[in-house]
Amino acid sequence: MKAAPRSSSGDSIDAPATSRGRLVVTKVLFLVFFAAVVARLVQIQVVDSAEYKEAARRQYEDRVDLPAARGTIYDRSGRALVSSTMDVSLAADPRMLRKNIDRLAQRLSSVLGASKQSYLRKLSDDETNFVWLKRHFNPDLLKKIRPAEFVGLIVVEEPKRVYHYDDLAGQLLGFTDLDCRGISGIELQYDQLLRGVNGYEIRRRDGLGRAMPAVDYPRIDPVNGLDVQLTIDLDYQAIAEEALRKGVEDSEAMSGLVVMLDPRSAEILAMANYPRLNPAKPSGANQSLTRNRAVTDMFEPGSVFKIVTAAAALEHELVKPTDRFFAENGVYTVRLPGGKSRKITDTHPYGIISFQQGMELSSNIVMAKVSDRVGAELLYRTARDFGFGTETGVELPGEIGGELKKPTQWSGTTLNTMAYGYEVGVTPLQIAAAYSVVANGGTLYKPTIIRKISGEESSENSPQVIRKVISGETTETLKKFFSGVVERGTGVGARVDDVVVAGKTGTARKVVEGKYDQGSYTATFAGFFPVDDPKVVCVVMLDTRSKLYSGGQTSAPIFRNIAERVLALSERFADEVIAQADEPGLISLPDVTDTEPSVASSLLGLAGFVAETRSEGSLVTGQSPRPGTRLPAGGLVILETSQPAAIAQQEKVRVPDLRNLSIRRAMNRLSLQNLTLSVQGSGIVVSQSPAAGERVKPGVTVAVWCQSRVNLTARLN
Repeated sequence: MKAAPRSSSGDSIDAPATSRGRLVVTKVLFLVFFAAVVARLVQIQVVDSAEYKEAARRQYEDRVDLPAARGTIYDRSGRALVSSTMDVSLAADPRMLRKNIDRLAQRLSSVLGASKQSYLRKLSDDETNFVWLKRHFNPDLLKKIRPAEFVGLIVVEEPKRVYHYDDLAGQLLGFTDLDCRGISGIELQYDQLLRGVNGYEIRRRDGLGRAMPAVDYPRIDPVNGLDVQLTIDLDYQAIAEEALRKGVEDSEAMSGLVVMLDPRSAEILAMANYPRLNPAKPSGANQSLTRNRAVTDMFEPGSVFKIVTAAAALEHELVKPTDRFFAENGVYTVRLPGGKSRKITDTHPYGIISFQQGMELSSNIVMAKVSDRVGAELLYRTARDFGFGTETGVELPGEIGGELKKPTQWSGTTLNTMAYGYEVGVTPLQIAAAYSVVANGGTLYKPTIIRKISGEESSENSPQVIRKVISGETTETLKKFFSGVVERGTGVGARVDDVVVAGKTGTARKVVEGKYDQGSYTATFAGFFPVDDPKVVCVVMLDTRSKLYSGGQTSAPIFRNIAERVLALSERFADEVIAQADEPGLISLPDVTDTEPSVASSLLGLAGFVAETRSEGSLVTGQSPRPGTRLPAGGLVILETSQPAAIAQQEKVRVPDLRNLSIRRAMNRLSLQNLTLSVQGSGIVVSQSPAAGERVKPGVTVAVWCQSRVNLTARLN
C-alpha cells in the first residue's frame, strides 16, 4: 500500500476533501439565496400582495372626479342672477415632462401670460406627480398650447360661476373660490345645497400615460346642486343700486346702503351696498367691501329710532298727538343726580309744539320729554317687541343682533338719549323690519331672502309672524306722523308727486376712536309707500363726512328717486296714484295753524314756500291761501297770528310739591299747571327741581328723583 503524497513541508494533501467542502459552501449559499428569494416572493405575493396590486392598478388605472354642476340663483321672477359654465384648467405631472419642461414653460408663458420662470418653478418639482399650472381660462387658448404635444400635461374641465349682471347685488350674492366653494353671501349660506355631490369614473391609462374611458370600469354620476330662488326683484335691485350710487356721489358720502322690504311678508325686495363688489373678481377688492353691511354692521340710528318712543307713548295712551311740549328754544338742560347736568339740543329752535309736530320737525327735546312719561321698562320692552337687540333670523351669513342694553345697565342719560336714537345699536335690516310693523298694521314678520329652493317639499316660503307689536289704531296715528314728516317736516326731500309717502329722517354722529366725531355722520331715511296700502318699505343709509350730512339732505332724495322709479315701473301701484292736478309742478300747501310763527315758517320753508307774518301774535290762527291749496314752489303764504290769553298775560305758575307722590300722580299734578315731568329712577318722588313753591313759566320741565318704597324704608331704618 502506497503512502499518501506529502508536501515539501511534510503535510499530506487531501484534494477531494477540499473540493467537497467548497461544494457544500456553494450549496449552502444557493440555499440561502433561494430561501431569500422565496421569502421575498412570499412577501410580495402574500404579505404585501394588496399593496402591490394597488400600485400596479394605479399604473394603468386613473380615478377622475366628475364635478357636479353648481345650482343657479334666480330672482323672484325666475331670472338667473348666477349660474355655472364649464371652464378649462391646466395641470401637469412634472415627472413625465422632464425632457419638455423648458419648451412647455416657454409656450405657456407666451399664451397664458405669466413669466416663463414661474412655470419652470412649478414644473421642476420632482416630489409630486400633480401641479396646477393655470386655473380657469378661455378654452380657445388650448389651440395655441396644443396639449397633445406634451406627455404629462393634463387638461381639466372645471365649473365656473357666471354672474350675469356683473357687480349687481355683489355683497348679497357673494362669491366662490376657484373650486366653486362658497365664500360669502348666498353662495356661502347655501353652499351645501348649491354645490351638490361630485361623482367619479375610473379610466384606463395607455402606454403614454393618457387616461381613456372604459365601458367596463365603474362610474358614479355627479348629483347636481339645487337651484335657489331669492325674493329679490331684479328691477328693484337695479333701481336701488343706481339711485344709491348717484346719491353717494352727489352728496360726497363715503359709502351707503339700501334695504327694501315688502311689509306684508318681510320679503327682501332689494339689498344694495355701495361701493359695489364684483363677485367675479373678488381678489382685487378691499376686504371690507365683501361685507353685506345691511346685516353685518351696527349703527346708532338717530331719529329713525323715534318710532319706538312714539309707538310706546301712543300705544299706552301716555301722550296724545295734540299734547303740547315746550321745546326749550333748541337747548334743554337736564339735571342729573349729584348736581350734574347735560344738554339736549335740536337742529332748530322751537317753542311750544305738539307731539306730532315734534315728530315732524324731529325734535330731540320733545322726544326726551316724551320718554320721561314712557319710562325705562316700557321703552326697553317696546324696542324688543320691534325686534331690536336680537337677530332677525334672515338667511344671510354674518348677521348680528345689534345692542340694546337692559334698563339695569342704563346710565342716568340713557332713557332720554335712547328716545332719539343714541346709546342703542341697530342694523339697517332691523330698521326696515320695524317700519314694516307700522306699514302693515302692527305685525312684526321675520325678514326672508329665500322664496324657493328646488327639490324641497315645500314649494315656497310662507310669511313668518313673530308677534303683534302695536294696535292698528296706533299704526294709523304713526302713519299720519310719518306722512307729516314728508309733507311738511324734515323729510320733504322724499316727497313724491301724486303719491303719499311716509317716513322719518335720522342723523347720528359716529363714534371715532372712542368719542363722537363732529364731522362723521350716519344719515338715514326710513319710509314706505303708498301710505293707504303700503307695498314697499325702503331704508337708505349713508356714511358721510361732507357738508351735506343730514338724513333729510342726503338719504331722503335717494329714497324719492327709488320710489319714483319703482312707481313708474310697476303696474301694482296703478290704483294708488292720486289724480294729478290740472297744472303740473304744484305743491299742496300744508296746514300750519295752531303753531308758533317760527315753527310755521320752518314748516312752510321745508315745503318750498315763503311765509310772511303780518301781526305780532305768538300763535298762528289762520293762513292764506287755505291749507290744501296747490301752489308753485316759492309761493307766498300770509300768516295771521293772535295772542292767547294765557300766554299774553305771561303768568307764571307755582311748582307744586311732588314729594311722596307716585310718578303717575306727579304727572297729573304737573299737567294741571301746564308743566312737564322728567323722571329719574322709579317708585315715589323723593326730591324735585325746581323746588316746590317756585314760580316758573308754563311749559317748564320739573325734574324728579324717585326711589321704591322698599329701598326708601330700608334707608330710613
